[in-house]
Amino acid sequence: MMGERQVRQEALFYGFSLEEHVPADHLLRAIDRFVELSDIRRQLEPFYSAIGRPSVDPELMIRMLLIGYCCGIRSERRLCEEVHLNLAYRWFCRLGLDGRVPDHSTFSKNRHGRFRDSDLLRRLFEATVRCCMAEGIVGGEGFVVDASMIRADASRQKGAASAADLNPEGASRAVDEYLAVLDDAAFGAATEVPPKFVSPTDPAARWTAAAGGLAYYAYCDNYLIDVEHAVIVDVEATTAVRQAEVGAAQTMLTRTAETFGLWPERLIADTGYGSAAMLGWLVDEQGIEPHIPVFDKSQRTDGTFSRIDFTYDNERDLYICPGWKELLHYRRQFAQPRLGVDAEGLMRYRATKHDCGGCALKPRCCPKHPARKLLRSIHEGARDMARDIAKTEEYAVSRRQRKKVEMLFAHLKRILGLSRLRLRGPNGARDEFHLAAAAQNLRKLAKLIPVRAPAPTG
Repeated sequence: MMGERQVRQEALFYGFSLEEHVPADHLLRAIDRFVELSDIRRQLEPFYSAIGRPSVDPELMIRMLLIGYCCGIRSERRLCEEVHLNLAYRWFCRLGLDGRVPDHSTFSKNRHGRFRDSDLLRRLFEATVRCCMAEGIVGGEGFVVDASMIRADASRQKGAASAADLNPEGASRAVDEYLAVLDDAAFGAATEVPPKFVSPTDPAARWTAAAGGLAYYAYCDNYLIDVEHAVIVDVEATTAVRQAEVGAAQTMLTRTAETFGLWPERLIADTGYGSAAMLGWLVDEQGIEPHIPVFDKSQRTDGTFSRIDFTYDNERDLYICPGWKELLHYRRQFAQPRLGVDAEGLMRYRATKHDCGGCALKPRCCPKHPARKLLRSIHEGARDMARDIAKTEEYAVSRRQRKKVEMLFAHLKRILGLSRLRLRGPNGARDEFHLAAAAQNLRKLAKLIPVRAPAPTG
């Protein structure tokens, strides 16, 4: 039997509750338990005027941004439309059925003003880390560090040959931010090599082809995560060069110790972080075990002896060659002791021309030079420690745990949709990375911490 036709009927009163229409297993209901924004008004109070019309509630804007990043809604214009229509979004934003959704332009005005001036988004991310620590899902024993390139909002077809070719008149906000970070170790001062092209719309973005395929403008999203449950404990935006990524790792480790009191026993990373200076900083200055492959170019491919074929005598500070001759750092005493370290932190050990000239192994050692010379880093002790760790079973476990950070980057790009930045400039990259990391931590909490059953009444 066919049912009756549904006719629109306008009722005078409705009994409707948003709470009843949001499913118990909805993602936002699970996340809402861990979103505590009661302190936002105190943090932002110095940045509001005491007179004038009332502004949009900052807590409402933050909740809407969290919805956007947790649910992969990249456009703020579309976000406002979705919050207006979606009951679960209205429930999460505390709007009710008749609550007015702010205009999308409100986010831009507050982002470039109050939010950045107060560093609010950084504090929001740190609040998620503290929540993870309070729930006991941060171990603190081992950390993983890595970076992933995120495309900038800049056309690869348009670019200037150098920063000097940019038009200073009518410079955009992104250009002003680029000029402000020229001396920043994470951006302008990260490398002396000038980029091949500079984007006129976002000059701080780096022209790179490191990911393979066509080159494009990009930033690097640096994550420091805890290995126990892959909680992001720090995030940093840098230019897309390896030197900046290594510096960001040091910054994040130091900041995490100061902010949260977390100091790992071991750090897991790929070969890009295995430079002598980085390993020396970890071992000698921080006391952290480097579960990192050593970046080493001393192995020769022409059939002659490599440095590994020479034996280092630590007590006498010299090398012994395969022909049992000694390679010394200095062969005489100086009135003023000399370190003999070059600008790159390398020391030279040399054999004598007399020893090498009559040696039967010379064709396999130094066929084109009168005597053999070896280079040794001042951080070679830390490099040797990393090599010894690489032979252990714990290192094999660390290699498997390193995949957790790769999974987070895959989730960031495929599920949350952050494969390309929407905001420009270093500050825009920081804002997006902080919000995305906060969203991933909140989703992690929602997944790992079960909803507590209500206490029985009566």
